[in-house]
Amino acid sequence: MTDASQSLDLPVGSIGRHANGWWGMMMLIVTEGALFVYLLFAYYYAAVQHGRDWLPADVPGFRLSLPDTIVLLASSAVVWRGERLLKQGGSGGVTAAYLGIGALMGIVFIAVQGLEWSGKKFTPSSSSYGSLYFTITGFHMMHVAAGVLILATLALWSALSYFDRTRSAPVSIGAIYWHFVDAVWLVLFFTFYITPRLGVG
Repeated sequence: MTDASQSLDLPVGSIGRHANGWWGMMMLIVTEGALFVYLLFAYYYAAVQHGRDWLPADVPGFRLSLPDTIVLLASSAVVWRGERLLKQGGSGGVTAAYLGIGALMGIVFIAVQGLEWSGKKFTPSSSSYGSLYFTITGFHMMHVAAGVLILATLALWSALSYFDRTRSAPVSIGAIYWHFVDAVWLVLFFTFYITPRLGVG
């Protein structure tokens, strides 16, 4: 065997969209997306049936939710940049930094959401609105927490040089999940914070 052949890296696992994990994540997103659709259908159905009298006197405002939304959207950009740099041949340390920052921004989002929850005058048991509000936003918060764990794990593995520009599928898969979580929040933000002011919810 020549020295040249000895220097070649043996293929390990599948790459990009050929990775089993990529398709597994797509199926997970379809499933979880369907659950959010069901929950939002319940919300809009109740809103149509009961009209504006269904809404609480203090509908959710923008003081905390708007900055929180900006943080979550910015985290998607940070995670995307980390993934992009890895695919361009960047070091694992740089990718780890971006993914770690994305995870920290997710933690900030959860903390601010919890702070907003604590200031609400309605509760999950006070009305059907309160039940749906806390159920749907809580369900989303659980997904954000799962995403934080995924990003933190990927950041650690990136720091340990587990990935490179060729073997980057796990980072891409984790990033897809994070972007899904952010996209879902945009729909929830529109539902709970915008539509009541449009006379819809």
